[in-house]
Amino acid sequence: MLARLFASLVLLLAAVPPLAAQERVTVFAAASLRNALDDVDAAFSKTTGTKVVASYAASSALVKQIEQGAPADVFVSADLQWMDYAAEHRLIKPDTRVNLLGNRLVLIAGKDSKLDHVDIGKGPGGLGFDIAKLAGDGRIAVADVKAVPAGLYAKAALQSLGAWQTAEPKLAMAENVRATLAFVARGETAIGIVYATDAKVEPSVKIVGVFPDGSHPPIIYPMATTAAATNPVVARYLDFLRGPAAKAIFERYGFSFLIKPVS
Repeated sequence: MLARLFASLVLLLAAVPPLAAQERVTVFAAASLRNALDDVDAAFSKTTGTKVVASYAASSALVKQIEQGAPADVFVSADLQWMDYAAEHRLIKPDTRVNLLGNRLVLIAGKDSKLDHVDIGKGPGGLGFDIAKLAGDGRIAVADVKAVPAGLYAKAALQSLGAWQTAEPKLAMAENVRATLAFVARGETAIGIVYATDAKVEPSVKIVGVFPDGSHPPIIYPMATTAAATNPVVARYLDFLRGPAAKAIFERYGFSFLIKPVS
């Protein structure tokens, strides 16, 4: 009798996931969020005792992983397009979607580059911004212009400024914006196009120009709970991301906070 009771108790305990596994949030987030979101997650963990595991990559790669069944509770994209894709394919819970952050697109060079201040804009007489000339014999680092948000923004900006045709042959495309940043930081390319927040965390580069807001679609970071998320602590995590503590951290890294913080 006691043996049967013990065996039943063991089976019951085996069927219940451990508390540590329940109190864990898995986040798939755009690569450009790495430093800021790591600090936000650390603050959340200190406040709640809940562990946050974050995976960073291009938004396009992350949403494809979610589509293929990768276990994620929260998705944070660097543009609206890939969050729209997630919504259209029923990979997120639409009622949890929020446009949380904004950013700027900038031109960077190595910290020792002779380039200093570049006035980015259409020249007189309709002449475009000549980024190819700025690169000289070097190349221009960008994220993949076919899929990665930072690359899509960069292409849109270069097209609107009349610089795309001459720039395209000189592009060195990377898998995400942090890889783009690394190209310039290591001196593998003369210049690059990244977000302002990326340049801020890399001491080996400097911002030499800022792309006008109207030259590309607004840089917006939407977030949402994935459709597969079942852990109730995820809602608390999203509330934290919308709160004043997270706002202060994101703004310290140079992001703009697009919503009114929730208490």
